[in-house]
Amino acid sequence: MLSLRQLFLRHVAQTSSAPLALEISHASGLYLYDTFGKAYLDLIAGIGVSSLGHRHPRVEAAVQAQLGRYWHTLVYGEYVLAPQVELATLLASRLPGLDAVYLVNSGTEATEGAMKLAKRYTGRPDIVACREAYHGSTQGAASLMSPTDFTLAYQPLLPGIRHIDFNSDAGLEKIDQRTAAVIVETVQAEAGLRLPRREWLQALRRRCTDTGTLLILDEIQAGYGRTGTLFAFEQYGIQPDILLLAKGFGGGMPIGAFVAPRHIMEVLSTDPPLGHITTFGGHPVCAAAALATLQELLESDLIEQVREKERLFRELLVHPAIVELRSAGLWLAVDLGDAVRVQRAIGYCLAQGVITDWFLFNDRCLRIAPPLTIGEKEIREACAVLLAALEA
Repeated sequence: MLSLRQLFLRHVAQTSSAPLALEISHASGLYLYDTFGKAYLDLIAGIGVSSLGHRHPRVEAAVQAQLGRYWHTLVYGEYVLAPQVELATLLASRLPGLDAVYLVNSGTEATEGAMKLAKRYTGRPDIVACREAYHGSTQGAASLMSPTDFTLAYQPLLPGIRHIDFNSDAGLEKIDQRTAAVIVETVQAEAGLRLPRREWLQALRRRCTDTGTLLILDEIQAGYGRTGTLFAFEQYGIQPDILLLAKGFGGGMPIGAFVAPRHIMEVLSTDPPLGHITTFGGHPVCAAAALATLQELLESDLIEQVREKERLFRELLVHPAIVELRSAGLWLAVDLGDAVRVQRAIGYCLAQGVITDWFLFNDRCLRIAPPLTIGEKEIREACAVLLAALEA
């Protein structure tokens, strides 16, 4: 009889020729456990998803309660479903001016919806995106990607996409009266954690306003407390026209959203109606999990703790092999200057029971993005393993 691992390799579609292939038995809090009982400290939170850790009690209770009420009922937007309404209402209360929430299944779907919304509202054909940004892998979202390492094999993609450099004032002139939207990560993730200059983000906001262009901020990774505020854009004195959420939004369940002012969002419902539809978007069980996640973040002091935990990581991660350490709250990029060193470090850490990773457009950096629930003890243990990896 074939083993579970063999069946995984034979029948589950693969995304690379060398998957990690950890056979997971269960998960709890900060840890994943394999079928041999070995614990792994999840230092990347499932790529920013499990921001409250695995199976957080409040989120799990919300899921269990909703399972006892109803699951799927009808396509999104037709029935009045309490988890969706309560989630959207609480979210809107934290986003003055952004009072219409369209719930979807994932970050890439949030991107797709926002692109359609911007084109429909403005009547314009073009979209401006940043080089080395990642907004998803569906064809529309992938069209925003530059360089084309991951997309060249799937050309042609969407026309009308122009690219600018993140943090560069020179590119702002590309935003003009043909531009429906500019889509930007508030903190550029897969480039290896690039923080924006406050002046640049504000200049970008002004340029969009002056040209009648919608500003889409992608906080799929940066949002929900990761950078030390509920939303990263709150630190830069600007407001987006459309906000993208996913990953940590659901506390471990699959859900995303694009959020906009009501007068912008309503264009999807007329001329024609059903301008954007989804069967499973805002699934009641996922919405219940997302609501519990947001309530926990707002009612606890986890976000207030982020800066101190960031400081501890930065204090401990000192080593001659580290070329640069960049951070945005509990989100760090450890630049080792070489992709081979990074892969060796990842392998060493995994053997020692610590899960870390690299970045899509920056394979010289180790990714650290643990659950916000990580404590001082686990931070010290993780950093000890990371430093041992660099020594090894």
